[in-house]
Amino acid sequence: MDNLSNNSVLVVDDTDLHIEILTSTLGNEYKIISASDGRTALEIISDNPPDIVLLDVMMPEMDGYEVCRLLKNNPKTRDIPVIFLTGMVSLQDKTKGFELGAVDYITKPFEIREVKARVKTHLTNKLAKKFLENQKNILEEKVRERTLELSLTQEVTIDCLASLAETRDPETGGHIKRTKEYVRELARNLQNHTRFSSYLNNDRIDLICKSAPLHDIGKVGVPDSILLKPAKLNRDEWVEMKKHTLYGRNALRLAEKQLGKDSFLRYARQIAYSHHEKWDGSGYPEGLSGDKIPICGRLMAVADVYDTLISKRVYKAPFPHAKAVNIIENEKGKSFDPDLVDVFLDLKEKFRAIAIAFVESDEEREAIAIT
Repeated sequence: MDNLSNNSVLVVDDTDLHIEILTSTLGNEYKIISASDGRTALEIISDNPPDIVLLDVMMPEMDGYEVCRLLKNNPKTRDIPVIFLTGMVSLQDKTKGFELGAVDYITKPFEIREVKARVKTHLTNKLAKKFLENQKNILEEKVRERTLELSLTQEVTIDCLASLAETRDPETGGHIKRTKEYVRELARNLQNHTRFSSYLNNDRIDLICKSAPLHDIGKVGVPDSILLKPAKLNRDEWVEMKKHTLYGRNALRLAEKQLGKDSFLRYARQIAYSHHEKWDGSGYPEGLSGDKIPICGRLMAVADVYDTLISKRVYKAPFPHAKAVNIIENEKGKSFDPDLVDVFLDLKEKFRAIAIAFVESDEEREAIAIT
């Protein structure tokens, strides 16, 4: 902590003798400033705030109570300790002084050793408080840095895993970027919805969006002959393709166990496993319906289907934006949560803008532009 000798003491008293006594006795330990009236004291404090104020009460024009009140009402000076040093000795006077924010109340005639002891005590307390505040700020900064580090670690981990999926399917790069942004828009616009407000807080939305790129991570386990087939899959191939939800869930669950139950990968696991479930129960892998489907999976379902429709695939040309919107609207209450479809329809032009921002071919750009 700082050396007390660097501290300044403002003595405010309309009696020159008191100022002289306090200056001569405290001057060996502190920097002494003096004022003989309240207004002068306030001017001094405004220009050069002291570390502590010894304040008389009975002074002409402006008494010490008013000076103290003004100091404590000013955010710039409210933390300066004020010790009343006065001949007013009644309990009522002392109570008023403390109510105004003074840290101490010494009556005249004063004992100089008592004044020195109390000044030292309150200056020491002030420095200790400042030291603790500085330590708190340092700790908070370290926490912020650690939080940013963890957040970056999460994103790097997810990006690395997502890039693994891209090596198997070169068409997934733009799809990953677009669906992440679709999910973000849907989630943000559902935050105030009565069905979703308790779930979709800012932290959870952030984790869901970070996890969205891993929705198809399980496709790394699907054979190339199926994953890259330039035609409609037959029954057996389709059964194998649907297993990507299991592969993704199992891989992420294993990693999640290593990190603990509150791991950020929990949302990635839920998304990977449930984003092909349908509101009416006709989806896979478990045939979940309605609210039994995790919310993050429902968000991903809308984002994934819209982007698949407007994207070029080895087995199809990109659909126009308007057609994709109509398909999703027609699946309201069937494939998709009705409330999510309503929000999607409100955001359809935002979805189009995101799609254009991350478009990967002229053919897709032309299709997306069709109204």
